[in-house]
Amino acid sequence: MRIVILGAGQVGASVAESLASENNDITVVDNDHERLAHLQDRLDLQTVVGNAAYPSVLASAGLDDADLLIAVTQSDQTNLVACKVAHSVFNVPARIARLRARDFLDSEKLLSTANFAVDYALCPEQVITEYIARLVDFPEALQVLSFGGGRLALVAVRAYEGGLLVGNEIKQMRTHLPPEVDGRIAAIYRRDGAIMPSGETVIEDGDEVFLLAAEEHIRTVMRELRRSVEPVRRVMIAGGGNIGLRVAQALESRCDVKTIEVDRRRAEFVASTLKSVLVLCGDATDEELLQQEAIDEMDLFLALTNDDEDNIMAASLAKRMGCKRVVALINRRAYAELVQGGPIDIALSPAQVSIGTLLTYVRRGDVAQVHSLRRGAAEALEIVAHGDQKTSKVVGRRIGEIPTIPGAFIAAIVRDLDKSQDLGFLGLAKKKQAGHVLIAHRDVLIASGDHLIVFCLDKKVVKQVEKLFAVGFHFF
Repeated sequence: MRIVILGAGQVGASVAESLASENNDITVVDNDHERLAHLQDRLDLQTVVGNAAYPSVLASAGLDDADLLIAVTQSDQTNLVACKVAHSVFNVPARIARLRARDFLDSEKLLSTANFAVDYALCPEQVITEYIARLVDFPEALQVLSFGGGRLALVAVRAYEGGLLVGNEIKQMRTHLPPEVDGRIAAIYRRDGAIMPSGETVIEDGDEVFLLAAEEHIRTVMRELRRSVEPVRRVMIAGGGNIGLRVAQALESRCDVKTIEVDRRRAEFVASTLKSVLVLCGDATDEELLQQEAIDEMDLFLALTNDDEDNIMAASLAKRMGCKRVVALINRRAYAELVQGGPIDIALSPAQVSIGTLLTYVRRGDVAQVHSLRRGAAEALEIVAHGDQKTSKVVGRRIGEIPTIPGAFIAAIVRDLDKSQDLGFLGLAKKKQAGHVLIAHRDVLIASGDHLIVFCLDKKVVKQVEKLFAVGFHFF
């Protein structure tokens, strides 16, 4: 696929790295020559220096021959103009734009083909906000993701002594769970190495374990690996920028929230926007301020400023001063890899958190969702199976009969997801989405329309997975 990416910032660079590794023809456009040179040194791609909204620059990038435009510059206006030019002048089939302003995000008319011609609007700030909100729901988790319209939950947790399964073989989990509950350990990372789990695999203290189960059963399955913790009630947020403000708005009705913002004008704006959040003007790395605001009584500290170093310092200080759990927003992947698991419980990479929603629109085949795991080291795909036994390599076959791909496997299935049932008098109430979860045991038969959750522990096998699920295409 020929793809033109506008913007070589954190999001653009992460997208380029992910897509270039899959043998796509990538061209990146940016005003910053040094950024482009750094990308070209690391990746097999082309670069063009220039304004991403200018038709002449887009022509130089080969947009007249592109299959997809991904406009992820820092400017909403540039991204919108580029999508319009790509549609009207170059006939690019698909166009994605990164947008921040709600004026654009909330207007389907403005984004329609008749206007700015944006097929999909990506708002990383909103994706991160929703991601953090899920972490608040599961305070013991490292990562929380949903598949199948919310029917299936994937939770990454650190296994600690005291969990029923820690020190025992995985197959013993079945003896602990109630008959109506089924779950699966989909992957284990031990000392940063991936382990393909089997029934005989022994869970060790400190393992990072990915659990899959129906949404209503996931907490029961999580107790296999660690004791339950108290729900999050008190939250302190460092940073009142776009992300900090969105997160505070999302949590203020659920938790007792305090926000620290160093810029007085911004602090006043945040205070006027929020209803029940205490906004403090100060430095989140100020030990005296944290002590005055009872950091040791906080359940969660979120360092969400625009500065990686400040976030690392503030989160580390909050942890040292007694906060139960700390999360830091860190743009540089090297920093995130370095600090997570030390004083900082979770290091969030904005680009890696948001890239999954974008990749959903890039993957071939009927891919309903893509989630990046462990800051891009692996992926989990939700793929819809189509066809029949004659035209598909998976439909009409049991999981144990499907050709194996080293580094990839089917972990779970959500069936009958597209059906719905009326709830309420005469069906006037909202319809609840149906669908039931099947853990992928070897004897499970795959049907057309099933949503299959496929783990790719090595991203290099994603293309093989897509081919396996392609209707009418023979894998071998």
